[in-house]
Amino acid sequence: MKTSARILALALCLPLGISRAANLLTRSDVLAHYVESFKTNDSELVATTIPNAAASDWMQQNVPRFECPDQVIEETYYFRWWTFRKHLRETPDGFVVTEFLPKVSWSAKHNTISCAAGHHFYEGRWIHDPRYLDDYATFWFRRGGQPRQYSFWAADALWARHLVDGRANPVLALLPDLSANFAAWQKSNRDANGLFWQIDDRDGMEVSIGGSGYRATINSYMYGETTALARLSDLAGKTEDAAAFREKAAKIKQLVQEKLWDADARFFKVRPRGENTKLADVRELHGFTPWYFNLPDAPYAEAWRQLTDPQGFQAPFGPTTAEQRHPRFALSYQGHECQWNGPGWPYATAVTLTALANLLNRPEPQTAVTKADYFATLKTYAASHRLKREDGKVVPWIDENLNPQTGDWISRTRLKAWKNGTWDAGKGGVERGKDYNHSTFCDLVITGLAGLRPRADSQVEVNPLAPADWDYFCLENVAYHGHQLAIFYDKTGNRYGRGEGLHVFADDREIAKSARLERVTGPLPQNQPPR
Repeated sequence: MKTSARILALALCLPLGISRAANLLTRSDVLAHYVESFKTNDSELVATTIPNAAASDWMQQNVPRFECPDQVIEETYYFRWWTFRKHLRETPDGFVVTEFLPKVSWSAKHNTISCAAGHHFYEGRWIHDPRYLDDYATFWFRRGGQPRQYSFWAADALWARHLVDGRANPVLALLPDLSANFAAWQKSNRDANGLFWQIDDRDGMEVSIGGSGYRATINSYMYGETTALARLSDLAGKTEDAAAFREKAAKIKQLVQEKLWDADARFFKVRPRGENTKLADVRELHGFTPWYFNLPDAPYAEAWRQLTDPQGFQAPFGPTTAEQRHPRFALSYQGHECQWNGPGWPYATAVTLTALANLLNRPEPQTAVTKADYFATLKTYAASHRLKREDGKVVPWIDENLNPQTGDWISRTRLKAWKNGTWDAGKGGVERGKDYNHSTFCDLVITGLAGLRPRADSQVEVNPLAPADWDYFCLENVAYHGHQLAIFYDKTGNRYGRGEGLHVFADDREIAKSARLERVTGPLPQNQPPR
């Protein structure tokens, strides 16, 4: 097939098992309007498998549609699908998902980097066509990927994808590889005391204040791995393996809560390797990572008070990576272009918001944070997706790290200043960080703001974290367990003409509703489940 024909086929083909869906509720031109704007403002510096010219058709066929009263969040939602699409690369080993568009020297085969791969699966699981992530999952373990080059919660990410598409066969085919991957982590990065260690750079968090050692990141990831492996083993009918993985998960949880929790600071921290070492004297944003995997018991939720504390992590353009009261907190334009001792980082912000949504969906009461805090943090995160160009025009943008006080993309500013104002080709070339694919956003809108909580069973659970004063929102064309979902809230019933309140439809059949924005559940229509 000629290249041009292949590109067109990738954009227009209907995903397996998914029927063509009409715009039932959202404005018919909402996606096309944003795509045309993105195309006008974009410089297509790197050739991609699905180019800008095919983006509108590809997005119409592959991503859920969303609308809400907040234009910044709505635009950012579509912008992040626009950029994610660029990173779907067809290779001789199938499709992969990249982090940087230009080739960078620290990447592995096909310019892949495992550091953000967990985010790629969480975000990409909502794409209708399964080929992209099917290939990407296989690539990591059977086609030359390096899943342990950086920290990577692989089994958890593939389980999270299974919760959306409902297909067991693709993930169970990789169960032996996922089990072997965890065993390799145990061999290389687990000490005799039971804790996992990691170099901060291999967490993607170089120049951090807390430094290397027993970090809440790697230990939480490994808790997520063992929990997912237990569930996958159950799915495969391997009950003894499942029990063994649950025992490992329980031990990791115990150690994280006993050894990495600072009772005085009320926060999870880094502990240097060795015996009788002291916890680091700094709270860092990655201390929220345990909630990404629902690890901590209820009393530890008090840590979340730091998210909204101006001396903690709260800042105008999203949370800082280290608490601002610490004497080594820095927003430096000297030295390494990416320093995780203060700047905002989409990677860590996405982990934090996923973790916060998990906390707010737990049954036990807590008073540290609210739904309003989720929305406020998501709003500042969305607002950070901006760049003021040299001509003064402000355009949607996502890059590597940013000044949380001003919104300036620090690494971009630093790289442009090197070598007498020219871009350093050895660091990735011109606009290295443009369309940086190192975080989630769309998944946060779908599972947090709109509230679709993926499950393994046939129940659909929706618990929106949207503001109570919104008059409407709608998420539709959602591929879920082989069905099409639509979730919408209509305060007056006049916008969508299907009644007041919150409604959930599956295959155009109402399965749940409420007069208020609150948790609802409903059964999927009964038909043959996806395999």
